[in-house]
Amino acid sequence: MRKALKSIACLMIPIATLAGCGGKGGNVDDGRASDKQGARAKSAFDTAREPAITFETRYAAGQLAESQNNSANAMKQYEEALRLKPDHVASLYRLGVVAAQMKQYPKAIETWKRYLKATHDSAGGYANLGFCYELSGDRQGAEGAYQKGIAKDPRSEPCRLNYGLMLARQDRMTDAIAQLRTVLTPAEVSYNLGSIHEQRGRKEQAKAEYQKALALDPAFHDAKQRLAALD
Repeated sequence: MRKALKSIACLMIPIATLAGCGGKGGNVDDGRASDKQGARAKSAFDTAREPAITFETRYAAGQLAESQNNSANAMKQYEEALRLKPDHVASLYRLGVVAAQMKQYPKAIETWKRYLKATHDSAGGYANLGFCYELSGDRQGAEGAYQKGIAKDPRSEPCRLNYGLMLARQDRMTDAIAQLRTVLTPAEVSYNLGSIHEQRGRKEQAKAEYQKALALDPAFHDAKQRLAALD
């Protein structure tokens, strides 16, 4: 795969088992024995406890909500999971993604900072934090996050790729190429630069980069498709 532009939990309620009660020696049942049995059954129902809702249950509910494209409910479920377990990494990750998708950037940024704390400043966390900063319009914050991620792991593909693409969108091509070459082949670098030019409406520059990608790798199918679409 070419490296290119990216970005029912059931509650079981215990049910008391009801057992029948027979009479002795053929005596006629006057109803009093069954009344007592009914009282015992009622007591069993009254004292049965519903299982506690755990952070895993909330996380599963959030996953279900996401699968139903219900972002608001997914966010609520992940927040509840984190109320029960504040450092639950999976819930922090999904909450950060959903908040960014809903364009709630301050919340997404705060969530990714919590994710970084929970993952001991992982490079991937910095990549996602930087991308949220970029989406919010804070390029300086984005650059700082990407650089911290690279300092943590110089080979971090998400940091290098996101940072390089941001630099390309700012027309800082020399810096962009330096970042992208760390994790991409020369053909993939040209392909991604072509994608940036195409997004910005620079058709001829996009075609030149796609042609360069194909010269470097004639089997680059995506570059062929993009180039054909521009012709």
